[in-house]
Amino acid sequence: MIVFMGKSELQDKPLPYRIWGEHLIDEGSRRQMDNAMRLPISVAGALMPDAHVGYGVPIGSVLATEGAVVPYAVGVDIACRMRLTVFDLSPTVIDQHKGRFEKVLRTATRFGAGAEWNPKQDDEIMDDPDWEATDLLRNLKDKAHRQLGTSGSGNHFVEFGVLEILKPDERLELEPGQYLALLSHSGSRGTGYQIADYYSKIAKSLHPELKQAGGGDLANLGWLDIDSEAGQEYWLAMNLAGRYASANHRVIHRNVAKAAGLEPAAVVENHHNFAWIEKLPDGRQVYVHRKGATPAGKGVLGVIPGTMGDPGYVVRGLGNPDSLNSASHGAGRQMSRNEAFKSITKTERDRYLREQGVTLLGGGLDESPQAYKNIDEILLAQNDLVEIIGRFKPRIVMMTDDPRDI
Repeated sequence: MIVFMGKSELQDKPLPYRIWGEHLIDEGSRRQMDNAMRLPISVAGALMPDAHVGYGVPIGSVLATEGAVVPYAVGVDIACRMRLTVFDLSPTVIDQHKGRFEKVLRTATRFGAGAEWNPKQDDEIMDDPDWEATDLLRNLKDKAHRQLGTSGSGNHFVEFGVLEILKPDERLELEPGQYLALLSHSGSRGTGYQIADYYSKIAKSLHPELKQAGGGDLANLGWLDIDSEAGQEYWLAMNLAGRYASANHRVIHRNVAKAAGLEPAAVVENHHNFAWIEKLPDGRQVYVHRKGATPAGKGVLGVIPGTMGDPGYVVRGLGNPDSLNSASHGAGRQMSRNEAFKSITKTERDRYLREQGVTLLGGGLDESPQAYKNIDEILLAQNDLVEIIGRFKPRIVMMTDDPRDI
């Protein structure tokens, strides 16, 4: 049944979609995904085992659309991503020079909503001509330059740890064994947020019928026709934010490696919170939104982190079309941030970290390992989406404190 709603037609029932790890998914996430799969532009979707409630669509969702993009299905931290740098050194150096590694993370990184570098960091991304494409991007360029090489708050981190290569991959050129490694999680900073905010408001204003149909999550699912001026602007800005997020990690890793006197041997990185032009098995060109989901096309390498106290994994995609060539982007929250603050004590968190051999240099209680699902259960639920080729164990973790912890 189709309900006619002026500018668009909202399907009465959602299109079918696959769920990985159904027992791990809450009803709120299913409800949000059902809404997304009722949009007239939606053609396919999937929920990853780490899915939990977000704005508009769940974090851990994959949505394929025809002829349009949904800013909230990309997310507000556009191109949030992972980067893993591997050094051809034994991880025993962490214990041998622990104080030096802690100092490097404290001095060579910047964290928090207002974090900036003075003087500004250099990178070719700031010469990208797309900064001059719109008034919005021109106005954001200076802020972007000041924040280049910094990390946000919440679940963003930079950490030293032990990477164990379990299966060889010719792109890494590393033999199985244990290595010192640096892992980071951050995105496009204030620049990506302001791009998302600007175009999300336009998308919502173009589709008031979604608010009339039920408001709430539906109202956040406004879309931009890709051939419209706003759609073209958003697509250009989103892709620039993606390149900027990659450069942001590049600078972070460059600064940390230089301060520690380390030479990189291999790198693995991937976006989430992004949209890609891809093709379905039937040949249709679609826009695949991965909000908190990792690209997992056949042979594609990626990083799926755990928590500040639990391992993450280097994975190789299996190219499963049912998941739109996607996998989870992490462990996924099992508690909201407010729930975590109410139910987890600093003593409980710190005891767990000590047992795991982790030193925490900053991080809110809302990011405690206890607030997240079990990462190994998440990986088990998607063993038809990725294969594990490496295991990363965090040892020294830098994050930003939450003021409620102080």
